Amino acid sequence: MEGVGGDAASAVAPLAKWRNDFVRTFQYYLDRSTPHPVQRWLGTLAAATIYMLRVYYVQGFYIISYGLGIYILNLLIGFLSPKVDPELEVLDGASLPTRGSDEFRPFVRRLPEFKFWYSITKAFCVAFLMTFFSLFDVPVFWPILLCYWVVLFVLTMKRQITHMIKYRYVPFSIGKQRYTGKKSAASSSGRGRVD
Repeated sequence: MEGVGGDAASAVAPLAKWRNDFVRTFQYYLDRSTPHPVQRWLGTLAAATIYMLRVYYVQGFYIISYGLGIYILNLLIGFLSPKVDPELEVLDGASLPTRGSDEFRPFVRRLPEFKFWYSITKAFCVAFLMTFFSLFDVPVFWPILLCYWVVLFVLTMKRQITHMIKYRYVPFSIGKQRYTGKKSAASSSGRGRVD
């Protein structure tokens, strides 16, 4: 009996090793991509384009596209929202400043950019794979789904923007602010120069 169990364990061991090696290699390349947001987003744009072309040429799978749109909208709300919502949680050290006299606290997202990117990329890949199975090609009238999604997007963004205005936060930073010191009088007048 021990020989049968040993054979099963020896058959599983290479699969577990291969899975472990794959996960480790995948994580290595994922970690290496972290400091390159432009390249990551360009890759996601390529995946989205491939998915859209697949849906366009197949002329189907609109329900998958609708579900993908709802999922991406949900991720976008998490990306634009602060980690600690001033309306829902008791104010603690990680909250947003609500008055001008409050000290500056950086904006901390509920869903960080890397996780936002990773989730969207995975969603496009899974949706693309789902287009190869006719089980997911549910016949629907796609203009109604599109209109409903646009209305949902507009209402959700309106609510999010009013929340941003009410609590005075901007979830985007356009680069780091640069401060320049005053020029000294000696260097600007030329008096300090030696000829």
